[in-house]
Amino acid sequence: MLKFYIIFSFVLAVCFGAPGYAAAATVSVSPASGTFITGSTFDVSIFLDTEGKDVNTVKVSLEFPPDKLQLVSPSLGKSIVGVWMSQPVFDNQRGVIEFMGGIPNGINVSNGLIAKMTFRARGVGRAHLRFGSDSRVLLNDGLGTDDLNNTHNGVYNLVLPLPRGPVVASETHADQGQWYPNSTVVFGWRVDANISGYSYVLNDLPVDFPDNISEGVRKSVVYRNLSDGVHFFHIKGLRNGIWGGTTHFAVSVDTSPPAVFPIRISPSKKTSSREPIIKFETSDNFSGIERYEIKFISLSPSDLHNTSSNPIFIETTSPYVQGSALDLGSYDVVVRAYDKAGNYREVVERMKIVSVIFEIVAEGGVRIKDAFTIAWIWIFLAAGVVISILGYFAYRIQRWHIAVDLKRARKDLPSQVKDKLEELQKYREKYGKNIAIFFALASSFALLFFGTPVRAQQVELSPPLVTILSKNISNEEIFYVGGKTDAANVEVIIYMQSLQSGETISQRVSSDKNGDWFYRHPKFLASGNYLLWTQSRIGDLVSPPSPQIQMSVEPTAIQFGASRIGYQMLYLVFVIVLLVVVAVLVGFIIFHAHGGRKKHKRFMKEVSEAEESIRRGFAVLRRDIEAELEIVKKARLNKALSEEAKKREAQLLRDLQWAQQYIVKEVWDIEEAEHHD
Repeated sequence: MLKFYIIFSFVLAVCFGAPGYAAAATVSVSPASGTFITGSTFDVSIFLDTEGKDVNTVKVSLEFPPDKLQLVSPSLGKSIVGVWMSQPVFDNQRGVIEFMGGIPNGINVSNGLIAKMTFRARGVGRAHLRFGSDSRVLLNDGLGTDDLNNTHNGVYNLVLPLPRGPVVASETHADQGQWYPNSTVVFGWRVDANISGYSYVLNDLPVDFPDNISEGVRKSVVYRNLSDGVHFFHIKGLRNGIWGGTTHFAVSVDTSPPAVFPIRISPSKKTSSREPIIKFETSDNFSGIERYEIKFISLSPSDLHNTSSNPIFIETTSPYVQGSALDLGSYDVVVRAYDKAGNYREVVERMKIVSVIFEIVAEGGVRIKDAFTIAWIWIFLAAGVVISILGYFAYRIQRWHIAVDLKRARKDLPSQVKDKLEELQKYREKYGKNIAIFFALASSFALLFFGTPVRAQQVELSPPLVTILSKNISNEEIFYVGGKTDAANVEVIIYMQSLQSGETISQRVSSDKNGDWFYRHPKFLASGNYLLWTQSRIGDLVSPPSPQIQMSVEPTAIQFGASRIGYQMLYLVFVIVLLVVVAVLVGFIIFHAHGGRKKHKRFMKEVSEAEESIRRGFAVLRRDIEAELEIVKKARLNKALSEEAKKREAQLLRDLQWAQQYIVKEVWDIEEAEHHD
C-alpha cells in the first residue's frame, strides 16, 4: 500500500505538478570535485537537503561520460530511502544511472544520504557528473508536489599516474587534457647519461608497461598518421642493467570535423517572417561539440542599411532567432559547428524573405499587396472559368498523349531525326578509327609526362583555402566567397573569369588575425558560367593558384539597361493579367448570355404573335369552309346533287379535317417548345 501511495504521488507530480509553488529542495554529489588517477576508483555520494520540508519520494537520474568514467557498483545500504520502487539501473555504454525510492511518513533532513556509488577512472581529462532533467523530489503533502529546486553537479579531473621514469613532454600535444587536430605526435624526454637504453610503446591503454627490449638512447620519437582518439605513450629507462619505473603520457587526436548537419528554417526557407527561427544540431565522435557560430550573408545589393559588407560570425546556440528584423531579399545562413579540437563543419542554407502577395480577408475576399481586394464572387467565377479551360486542355493533351504513344509503338521517327542518325553513323564509320588512335596517343602522352610522380618544389606560401562560396546564384543575388589562410593579415587575390566572354576580373582582400577572409561583390554579376580561383600574397611572395572552382549565375531577372525586373514581380504582373483576362472572359460570357436571353424572349414573343395570327386564320378558314358546306347541304335538300357537286362536298370535308389536324398540331408544337424554353 505504501509503495502504491509513493508511485501515485510521483505520477501526480509528473502529470500535474504544483502551479505557482516555489520549490526549494536540493540534491548534490559529494565530493563535487577532485583529481583522480586513471585506473583508480573513487566514491561519490548523493545527498538531499529538504530545506525544512517533509518529503517522501526521490527520483534521481545521473549522467556521466562513459569514455572517462565507469560505474563499478552502487551502494544503497545506509540510505534515507526506505522503500526502493526500482533498484538502481545503470548503463556504462550510455553513461546513465537511474533509481527511485520512497520514504515512509516522510523525512526532513539537511544532509541525508540517498546513495553511494563507486566509479573507476578510465580516461584522462575532465569528467562531468550531472543530474538529469527528470530528477524529482516529492513533498509529503498527499499531492505529489515536486520540490526539487537546485542540483549541484560534480566535475572531476582524471590524470595519469605520476611519472616514475624519464620526464616526457610533447611539443605538438603539450596539454594531456586537450584535444588537437594534428595526427603527427612528437615525444621528447630528458636524457640521463647513466641510462644505457630506453623502451617505449604507444597504445590505447592508459596504464601499460613497455617490454624489456631497448630501443636505443635516442631522445625523441615521432608517430605519424595516428587515428582519432586518445593514445598513451609509455616509456622506461635501463640503468646499470636494471629497468626503472614507467612514465605515462596521454595525447588526444581529433582530425575529423563534426558530422554533417541540416539547417532547419522555420516557418520555411521562403517566408514572409522577418525574424525566422534557425535550428541546427550535430555531434562529434571524439572530442565533442564545443560551440556553434552563425552569420547571415545578404545576397541583395551592398547598400542595404541592415547588412554589413563583411558580416562576422557570432557564437550562438540552437534555436537562433535574429535579434532585428531582416530586410526583404535573399540570404545565405552559414552555421559553423566547432569541436573541442578546433575542427569545424560549415553548412550553408539559402533563405528568402519575401513580402506577402496574397492575404485572405475572411469576408471580403483576397487582398493583393495591400493595394486592393478581390471579392469572393469574382474569385469563384474566375476559378470556374479556369477549371473549364484546364478541363479542355486536359482533353486535348490526352489526345496528344495517345497520338504520341502510337508514334512510339510504330517507332515512327521524324524524317529530320532519321537523317541525323544516318549522318551520325557515316561520321562514326569515317572517323571512329582515327578517334581511337588519337585517344591511345593521348593516353600514352599522359602516362609519359604525368604518370611518374614528380616531387614538387616546396613552396613557403600556400594558396588560400575556399570554405564558403555562393556557387549557384541568380543575377539578382550578390556573389560572395570566403575562406582561410595559413597566416594572419595575408593579402588574398580573387580571380573570376567569365566562360562566355573570357573576361577576367580580380579583387583583393586581407585575412584577419585568425586567418579568415571574406569578399562580397558590390554589384550583381551578369548571368553565365564563371571560373574562380585565388592566390595568397605577402610582399613579393605569391602562392600558386588554388584549384579552379566553376560557378553559375542563373538568369532569374530581366534587365533593361540599368533597370532590373525580378521574376517575382513578373509573376505578380502575370497573375494580375491572368485575373484581368479571366474577368474579361466572365464579363464576355455574361454579356452574351444576357443579350441572348433578351433575343430569346423577343423571339418567343414573335412566336406567340404568329400563333395568334394562325388561330385567327384557322378561324377564318373554318368559317369559310363551313359556310360553303352549308350551301352544299341546302342544295342537296332542294335537288339531287350532281356528280361534280358531290366531289366538291367531299373535297371540302377533307380540307376541313386536314386544316383542323395540321394547324392545331403546328400550334401545339410551338406551345411545347415555348414551355420547354
